[in-house]
Amino acid sequence: MTTAGKDSAGEDWDNEWREIPGPEAILIAVVQNPDLLPLQGKRLSEVAALWHEDPIDALCDLLIKDKAFTEVAVFGMHEPDVVLALKEPWVSIDNDSQGTSPEGLLGAEHPHPRAYGTFPRILRKYVREEGALTLPDAIRKFSALPAQRLRLTDRGVLKKGMGADVVVFDPATITDKATYENPNQFSVGMEYVLVNGVPVIAEWKMTGALPGKVLRGPGYVP
Repeated sequence: MTTAGKDSAGEDWDNEWREIPGPEAILIAVVQNPDLLPLQGKRLSEVAALWHEDPIDALCDLLIKDKAFTEVAVFGMHEPDVVLALKEPWVSIDNDSQGTSPEGLLGAEHPHPRAYGTFPRILRKYVREEGALTLPDAIRKFSALPAQRLRLTDRGVLKKGMGADVVVFDPATITDKATYENPNQFSVGMEYVLVNGVPVIAEWKMTGALPGKVLRGPGYVP
C-alpha cells in the first residue's frame, strides 16, 4: 500500500493508528497461533515491552506471526459520542461478535466482552444507571427497529402471527458480567428466552433446545 500524495499526519486517509491514544489502547483479544496464546488479554504496549520492540513493529510482527488472524479490542471511542448516538431515534443496537462459550475450545479465547454482555450492558448502564434511554426505547432499538431495517416482516414485535422470540427479564437486576480482563462470563437476569416459541432458557437455565433458524431478508438469492 502506498501513501504517496497523502498527508503524513493521516488527515486525508483513515489512519486508525493516529486516532487512538497509544498502544495501550489496543488489547489483544483472539489469536490463532497457539504460540501466541499467552498474549491474549494483554495490551499492545505490554507486548512491545515483552518483545523489546517499538509498538508499531510489535504490531506488524504479531500480525505476521498470527498470519493476520488476530482480533483486537481498540479503545478509541468517546463516551459522549456513544451516548449521543444511542439517543438518536433511528439508531438500532446490534452485537457484531460471534456466539461464544466459556467452555470448550471457545472458552480458551479472549473475546471482546460484547460477545457476552452487549444488551444487558445497555439495559444496566444506559437505561437503569444513567437514564440515557428509556426501557421501551432500548427494547425497540434491540428488536422492532432492526427487524424493520432488515425487512424481517415476521420478527421484532409481540403480535399474533409473528415469530415468538421473547425475552423475560427483571429490569432491576439484569447485569452484564463480562469484562476486558475476564470476558468469558455470562450475563445475569435473563429468566426466560424463547426462540420461535420454544424456551432455550427457562428459570435462568439453558434447556438445550435448538429451535432457531436462519433468517433471510428480501435480497436473499438461493
